[in-house]
Amino acid sequence: MSNKYRSHTIVAACFIIQAIGIGTFVTYGVFFNSLASEFGWSRAAISGASSLAFILSGLFAIIIGRLNDIYGPRNLMRIAAIFLGTGVMLMSQVTEIWQLYVFYGIIFGIGLSAIDVIALTTTARWFSHARGFMTGVVKVGTGAGQFLIPFLASILIAAYGWRQAYLNIGSVVLVVLFCVAQVLRRDPEDRDIRGPSAVKTQQKPATVQDNSISAKNAIQTAQLWIICGVSLLIVFCLLIILVHIVPHATDLGLSPTQAAAVLSTIGAVSMIGRFTSGVAIDRIGCKPIMVVCFLTLIAALLWLQVADLDWMLYLFASIYGLAHGSFFTAISPMVAEVFGIASHGAILGIVVFSGTIGGALGPIVAGQLFDITGSYAITFKMITLISVVGLALILCLKPISTKIQALEL
Repeated sequence: MSNKYRSHTIVAACFIIQAIGIGTFVTYGVFFNSLASEFGWSRAAISGASSLAFILSGLFAIIIGRLNDIYGPRNLMRIAAIFLGTGVMLMSQVTEIWQLYVFYGIIFGIGLSAIDVIALTTTARWFSHARGFMTGVVKVGTGAGQFLIPFLASILIAAYGWRQAYLNIGSVVLVVLFCVAQVLRRDPEDRDIRGPSAVKTQQKPATVQDNSISAKNAIQTAQLWIICGVSLLIVFCLLIILVHIVPHATDLGLSPTQAAAVLSTIGAVSMIGRFTSGVAIDRIGCKPIMVVCFLTLIAALLWLQVADLDWMLYLFASIYGLAHGSFFTAISPMVAEVFGIASHGAILGIVVFSGTIGGALGPIVAGQLFDITGSYAITFKMITLISVVGLALILCLKPISTKIQALEL
């Protein structure tokens, strides 16, 4: 198989991984009201399972990132497929709150840890000159999943009930991701590598060529902690929207299908943001794209605070979707741009973990504030302010010092 053909296969595989993995995760919001109405659980309690899944996915992402750097993605993705699919299928059997946390929070969360790290690091390793563009193409998969899977889930729930919907989705997730894993390779030089000795010999030229920073040295830089801080703050905001926008829309009088369509609109429009930001990253770099992303997000959140009609929510979803897609496209190329690719998996794993801390806290905080106040008004004001802080942080990001780069040579 030629490298050109193989590279197209890698992009397609990573696209599917993102679509299935992230699309299934954001679909949790579609099941929110079904769980609340059947069991009478609070929104904070239901949000907690999503938060546990997210925090575990970040914690295991650090481990997966390092293992991916050494052994490659194929077997890791196979294992992740089993955890993801099994976790979703087990959700059809939930009768107690602890099962929600075990099946979704733990089992699904462990599987989710591989989705971003494997797809994005593999893409970064396979492409250098068009890294932003190819990352954008892969992240369009996330938008496609966010558009299609919540919509399909709402149809399945209406037709067969939420339990059968979970069973159907979970079986498809397991089979598709396990099959996709078969075509993955760590990089163009991968010949089914078996251990650390293989990766060391392949990485040495790349380390010199692109001035890569090791994970050990990256931890000592202000740049890594700025990126981690930005990731934490913005994912705190984004996960609140993904988990709570459907129940918020139904609170405003939209039908369950209309509310799911708001979430699907975010996914659909985010595909535009992912693709265009990927193209722009190759031309002007990641930092300007992140600045535009934050400005767009702030505008969308200000609009959300006055949106109380269906068309206003769809307009919010359209503006917000551009920012949402752009951020998740920019983060992996930004890590490669600042630190190089030799330890990309390990460093990206740290950044992803930082984001999942914010993403885990956000939905719980929003759910708790709603349970206390009966409204999302305070939550929306809070995440608008947090987005402003994130914008200030990204403006402080500067390139790595040549002295630090020299230590790697």
